[in-house]
Amino acid sequence: MNREAATGTEPAGGLGRRPGPRPRVTHESSSYGWTEARDGPRRYLSRRTDARDGPGGSLPGGTEQWDGPGGGADGRAGLLDGVRQWLAESGSEPTPARVAQALREQGRVLGDAEVLGAAERLRSELVGSGPLEPLLADPSVTDVLVSAPDRVWVDRGGGLELTAVTFPDATAVRRLAQRLAAVAGRRLDDARPWVDARLPDGTRLHAVLPPVAVGSTCLSLRVVRPRAFTLDELVAAGTVPPGGDRVLRALLDARLSFLISGGTGSGKTTLLSALLGLVGPGERIVLAEDSAELRPDHPHVVRLEGRPANQEGVGLVALHDLVRQALRMRPDRLVVGEVRGPEVVSLLAALNTGHEGGSGTVHANAAAQVPARLEALGTAAGLDRAALHSQLAAALSVVLHLVRDRAGRRRIAEVHVLERDPSGLVVTVPALRWGEDAFTYERGWERLRGLLRDGSEGGRGPIRSGTEGFPRDTWSATSPSDGRDAGT
Repeated sequence: MNREAATGTEPAGGLGRRPGPRPRVTHESSSYGWTEARDGPRRYLSRRTDARDGPGGSLPGGTEQWDGPGGGADGRAGLLDGVRQWLAESGSEPTPARVAQALREQGRVLGDAEVLGAAERLRSELVGSGPLEPLLADPSVTDVLVSAPDRVWVDRGGGLELTAVTFPDATAVRRLAQRLAAVAGRRLDDARPWVDARLPDGTRLHAVLPPVAVGSTCLSLRVVRPRAFTLDELVAAGTVPPGGDRVLRALLDARLSFLISGGTGSGKTTLLSALLGLVGPGERIVLAEDSAELRPDHPHVVRLEGRPANQEGVGLVALHDLVRQALRMRPDRLVVGEVRGPEVVSLLAALNTGHEGGSGTVHANAAAQVPARLEALGTAAGLDRAALHSQLAAALSVVLHLVRDRAGRRRIAEVHVLERDPSGLVVTVPALRWGEDAFTYERGWERLRGLLRDGSEGGRGPIRSGTEGFPRDTWSATSPSDGRDAGT
């Protein structure tokens, strides 16, 4: 028996292949046969569908549960194992016609619904995402996390929830992780026990195998929306607080450079995609990312994506290489998906040489920590402290900080501007601070308002929310100086 058949997996050559034309099948009898032409398997990781194939093997279209010959799960598992082995040996895709042929080879006779149920479950296991498909089909799910065969979690925007989805055993989790890695063109085995990759549909994959992951393979899937949220949608969802949309629009119109900071899963990429969608259609946006996650709704976007080294250690395309290439592509807006390495040097240099309106994201637990975070990255890249702070003071104007509140909601918490302290180092100064129900003007507000006004007067485009900038009475708010009641 060959290796693929012994392990019960599909040969590597069949991974991620597009399904062929829909098989045409005709009705013969109520045992094995077909009543009409039926669709072949759905494309790999097809989401946002009416998929109803749960971990128990529900039939397509919501038909009855199939228990298979022999009665119950044991008989079903034995039959599926036999069909799986036949498909692995023949190198066939699990189409209904192929599954029916495999059943005939085993001397099994099943009705239409049973054959379709077996085909759908095998398709899900061999070329789909297995028990995770119903979760990935849910448009409200942003993250799917597997920490054990019986511990599958999802995030629907309100924090992590334990689901009823389970895997048969730890081997099934490992098999799924390795297959997804192969679909992404990456290696995942004992010699290279972790992987970080992007799947063909944009889903972000991260997996770690035992013994590095103690007990069971850990699998993390970050679901990418087929389109970016609009700013109005983020306002409705509470991510952008009341009045915040006017500040953000003015920030873009004034072509100020900015970074979006926040912790993991705070919504940095989501907000940046929405803001880039507001850039004028005549501007050229060039994106540089380790993994392509930004999807701005804009007519002129150039996307550059990094690449890891191959098994021989060659072929690496690092993010700082992409930033250098982006500078030669006449960008009106240069965007770095996530600043986390030596690319910070190239980005700051670019923003200091006439590339206005640049932006990116950075991991930080508070806006005040951003200068220290950039300093650490710049030092690791060989840029001394004084030089980095000089470039930072001239290159960056604003920091938008995101948090997840106690209810799990992602929202903008603060807007900071940058200034030098008496020692000459760059620090952030809060300009606006939003609580869960209200916001306050802070010490940096006048500077922020001046930046927005100067950007408009510099010929960079009008501030849409008013030619006079943002007077204090633009919104109802609590001001540190006048003590007025907070608005919501």
